[in-house]
Amino acid sequence: MSSLKPSEWTMLVLLSVFWGGSFFFVEVALRGFQPFAIVFLRVVLAAVILTGVVYLGGRRLPSAPGVWGAYFVMGTLNNAIPFSLIVWGQTQVDSGVASILNATTPIFTVLLAHFMTSDERLMIRKILGVFIGFCGVYIMLQPELKDGFSWRGLGQVAVLGAAVSYSLAGIFGKRFKKTAPVVNSAGMLICSSVIMLPLVLTTGALGESQPSAATVAAIFGLSTVSTALAYLLYFRILASAGATNVLLVTFLIPVSALLLGVGVLGEVIHMLEYAGMGCIFLGLMLIDGRVLNGIKNRVGSGQKIPYYREMSSEKLLPDSQNKNAH
Repeated sequence: MSSLKPSEWTMLVLLSVFWGGSFFFVEVALRGFQPFAIVFLRVVLAAVILTGVVYLGGRRLPSAPGVWGAYFVMGTLNNAIPFSLIVWGQTQVDSGVASILNATTPIFTVLLAHFMTSDERLMIRKILGVFIGFCGVYIMLQPELKDGFSWRGLGQVAVLGAAVSYSLAGIFGKRFKKTAPVVNSAGMLICSSVIMLPLVLTTGALGESQPSAATVAAIFGLSTVSTALAYLLYFRILASAGATNVLLVTFLIPVSALLLGVGVLGEVIHMLEYAGMGCIFLGLMLIDGRVLNGIKNRVGSGQKIPYYREMSSEKLLPDSQNKNAH
């Protein structure tokens, strides 16, 4: 894995703003739209944009029924379920808290991949990372757990459920390696739109909407910036910097979301939540392994190793996570 160029770091930070901004846009959109309506409008508009990109780029959507069946599974696991859980979860918890809990996706991925794949096994370092990450989750949930059931606690669990769904999508998504990523994304979002349509119609979510200029702008931001453009930028970084480097965005998304939530929306993040975030980040660093490996190399050689080499010594996550997007 090569070191990141300044332009790649810029794209990586921009991607974290796009994906971190999704929590901000959802928070604003909830002021005028029901959760199912937000998810439906997000995937429909993004599907239209990415389908246009596919055909303008000279590609075509696949015609094989089996491929579309796989897209339906992927659309369910990577869009319909997690988007719905996160949006509903944000009716109970602030956007910053939701982004921190969503950062557990790689932790669930390495754990589930150990049991569901034959080539991605846990090692001691990763087991410790998973344990510390879950300690961070417990710290964040503890105020709700001690008092029994609460809607806020249920909102936190919903966001964690979304992280699990993203993890399963990442593992399932390994089968799409032979198709262009933008084609897969367009097909997945089309299927997500079909999945969400009956939910919107049966619940009357669109009819209950009370849109304003701000909430409509948030819907467009969520679908265009945080979904369609984020996918395109993700694939650009993936081609330029590689899968391991692009997944550094996992560490940056909560930072972007917190800056928007606290700075723009006036949210308050408590010390326990910061402590939980610290544990989750430490767990991710252990699962990543590059920092520890860089320290080991430095101690073993007795020489200082440039930071860019420390950050490129080991793979961050299983290949299965490469399909995940927020």
